[in-house]
Amino acid sequence: MTGVPVPHRLAGGAMEGIQVSYGGQSGTSGARRRLPLVVAAVVGTALVLLVRQLVAGGSGDSAAPAPADRAGCIPLAVTASSEKAALLSAVAEDYERANRQVNGKCVDVRVTSKASGGAAEALGRGWKDADGPRPDVWTPAAASWTVLLRQRTTAKDQPDLVPADIPSIAETPLVIAMPKPMAEALGWPNAQLGWGDVLALAKSSKGWGARGHPEWGAFKLGKTNPNFSTSGLNATIGTYFAATGRSSDLSAKDVANPKVVDYVEQIERSVVHYGDTTLTFLENLYSAAEKGQGLTYISAVTVEEKSVWDYNQGNPSGDPKTLGQRGKPQVPLVAIYPKEGTLLSDNPYVVLNAQWVDGTKRAAARDFLAFVREPAQQQRFTDAAFRSYDGKVGPPISRDNGLLPDRRLSVIDPPAPTVLDKVAKSWSMLRKRARVLMVIDVSGSMNEPVSAAGGRSKIDLAKQAALGAVTQLAPDDQLGLWIFSTPRVEGDKPWIELVPTGPVRTVLPAFRGKVRDLVADGGTALYATTRGAVGAVQASFARDKINAVVLLTDGKNEYPPDNNLDSLVADVGGESTDTSVRVFPIAYGEKADIGVLRSIASASRAVAYDASDPATIDKVFTAVLSNF
Repeated sequence: MTGVPVPHRLAGGAMEGIQVSYGGQSGTSGARRRLPLVVAAVVGTALVLLVRQLVAGGSGDSAAPAPADRAGCIPLAVTASSEKAALLSAVAEDYERANRQVNGKCVDVRVTSKASGGAAEALGRGWKDADGPRPDVWTPAAASWTVLLRQRTTAKDQPDLVPADIPSIAETPLVIAMPKPMAEALGWPNAQLGWGDVLALAKSSKGWGARGHPEWGAFKLGKTNPNFSTSGLNATIGTYFAATGRSSDLSAKDVANPKVVDYVEQIERSVVHYGDTTLTFLENLYSAAEKGQGLTYISAVTVEEKSVWDYNQGNPSGDPKTLGQRGKPQVPLVAIYPKEGTLLSDNPYVVLNAQWVDGTKRAAARDFLAFVREPAQQQRFTDAAFRSYDGKVGPPISRDNGLLPDRRLSVIDPPAPTVLDKVAKSWSMLRKRARVLMVIDVSGSMNEPVSAAGGRSKIDLAKQAALGAVTQLAPDDQLGLWIFSTPRVEGDKPWIELVPTGPVRTVLPAFRGKVRDLVADGGTALYATTRGAVGAVQASFARDKINAVVLLTDGKNEYPPDNNLDSLVADVGGESTDTSVRVFPIAYGEKADIGVLRSIASASRAVAYDASDPATIDKVFTAVLSNF
């Protein structure tokens, strides 16, 4: 399940972090050399899980129309993680205008955006045309992806594409982002805060009432899935360190210590839901604040420092092109730098050890790196709230923007790889469990063939995707299955319950059989079914679980008895965010009503996914299940 965006997600990118030792305003080269120790452990079970989700790629998998290549110039293809691709592309344009020469030739740098995990997967299996322009240089969000790629190629006895020397082009630390009034209630900005404060609130039966604000409800944490998101993994590591009270020497004995395990599990119990990207939480918080619910939707979310600045500018996606298009949020965020230790996204610059990267391209890559690290270009990064490659901050990192440039950050010494592997594996046992009702549209349009899938029907592709995605659920998660269409009516209801919700270990055989037998016929009763599904989950709401509806549809509402969208949005929104049933719709095919599905998801404080290309439904379905 993931912290990485998928290509067809309706909302854009997020950032991933990687642990290093860090103190003050400048980076620590010795700590950076320890990076492999931090991430090398993500190889056992965690590696398998990471790779499976990361094939989804990222929301920034796109490229703006590139200027024409100049005759006689050296072409250099750069693939960058989505949160910095636009900025790096602008730097590349300045590089071209500077008319720098390498071996007597000009250089044309072309930057394309691809999520770190998607690029790692593509490089590991062999880059294909469908993956976009093949990179000569790869710059993911964090060095963990380079270790992941090295492990993948080594396991397949393939050449190692990753060089020994991997410089950084910018940095941004992991923080616990919290709505400003909530952080101030804990003593921000003067108090030293961290995971211990989160745990105290998570364990309190009074929730925010213990801090004098019962109107804010229970403490609710937003966290990406650490099996697929580097920031999620590092947040999990941070809680283990916090549980021991140390900043170094985490041991296997510590990971198995019942008191430590209980500490981590209590943190996980406060999670609202997991996600494939922190942008899910940031976009929903922005919308909730506009409705006057900014202090009841979520209490904190683990994100990168830069993301706090982006959010506070009214630009949760972090895309420079959308900066200034919306006003600043009604409720700003501030950054808590965990007193127990912090983590870092180091944005490595990887000149690939590949046969297509010849000596001339290597020379061009070195020159472009030198240009990127010059003061003028580094200022462009710091003006966008990154820290420079050597850890220096710019004016955006200020208290006015919710950030603390002078806060000296604690250092976490990374655990041994075997210990970190145990940490990664432990999360599947400690994470908050899910209660998911899957609702599948079986209207007649689902019989349409998909040319990109060899003529297979949409219903067949959806069945395959659903069967594959539920393998991510744990045996003690809960799962149910509905189908809907018209005139397929059960009494006065345009849906049929095929599998009553129950433990996955119990219902999975029946779920698989019913999904395989699905046939498509009739029209689309979207609103009535969504209302009914949310009501059914709400009626047996489990406070200790993530309660959600996953709804796949390929059309618009075609059921006259229930055609009031405003009423539906009000119903799924509810009044209590402590008992929200989150609706994760999938817009399947070009005829799906994306706008309506986005409204439903936003009202329920979830996110909608776009599978307008039905051939991508496997990836999208997998990404949706990453929220649990």
